[in-house]
Amino acid sequence: MQSFDEGITLDQFLMESGRAHSERTGQFVTLLKQVTLAAKMVSARVNRAGLAGMIGATGDTNIQGEFVMKLDVYANETIKKALEHAGVCCLVVSEEEEELIHVPERFPRGSYVFCMDPLDGSSNIDVNATIGTIFGVFRRKSPEGGRGDLGDVLRAGHELIAAGYVVYGSGTLLVLASKATGVNGFTLDPGIGEFFLSHPDIKLEPSARMYSLNEAYKAQWDDRLVDYVESLKAPGKGFSQRYIGSLVADFHRNLLKGGLFIYPATAKAPNGKLRVLYEAFPLAYIAELAGGAATDGRDRILDLEPTELHQRTPLVIGNSELVREATEALSG
Repeated sequence: MQSFDEGITLDQFLMESGRAHSERTGQFVTLLKQVTLAAKMVSARVNRAGLAGMIGATGDTNIQGEFVMKLDVYANETIKKALEHAGVCCLVVSEEEEELIHVPERFPRGSYVFCMDPLDGSSNIDVNATIGTIFGVFRRKSPEGGRGDLGDVLRAGHELIAAGYVVYGSGTLLVLASKATGVNGFTLDPGIGEFFLSHPDIKLEPSARMYSLNEAYKAQWDDRLVDYVESLKAPGKGFSQRYIGSLVADFHRNLLKGGLFIYPATAKAPNGKLRVLYEAFPLAYIAELAGGAATDGRDRILDLEPTELHQRTPLVIGNSELVREATEALSG
């Protein structure tokens, strides 16, 4: 494998990905290229958000009841527009919009369904903390050329054909995952506007000694979770805690360094808070391809079959042994 300095570009990698997927129409590669184009545009806007007047709230709330930040709106519209005209998608699902997003009639409709959280961790924007984009890709079930329908979207996570995320932090890093190519990370060189392979074939070791969760909600946890987290702090366990408060940032750190992330059910949110289609599914897909695991505290995340676009779930994700231990503790 060449080193980062030797310059394997994302475009080169995607051409190989298309061959690995035996995808002859070019739609899959085009879709990923459009996603990376949008990521570059969002990254540029994030880096100058204050100067561009993009910091702060719009005054609106989204379908989740959360305040919409200006960068949320920009990211959502940028990614949608990048996908609409390319003839690669029939549907888009976004955290920011209540209904299915159909490709406008004036554009051709493609073979894929794109599910996204356009700007995860947006509450961190004003304090310049790490934020990101999360996405998953399904191949459509409905007839080619049609508008697509809910049956293309409400399906088990193990039917994903690709997933990824973008981290906008001290640098911009794109992680792409598919069964044909594994999990690989690409870092944006802002000087030339190109992503280069920087983290080839990412793998999670079976176990680690780091955990991530918001202990401020401890009073709302199930007693089994309280006991499990306390056990991690026991003398001799050697665990440390790291928590950023941005799902994509916490997951990314654990993917590279090893660890367990838990966003549990609580008394106020008994079904959890993370969205199945565009948060839990993509990250679970990535974790499993890297050798890790993901559950809802009882069952495998990728076996869930959502019945609503914005359905929520608890999430236990990370190194396989830690996920197994945590899941046994929570379901025992």
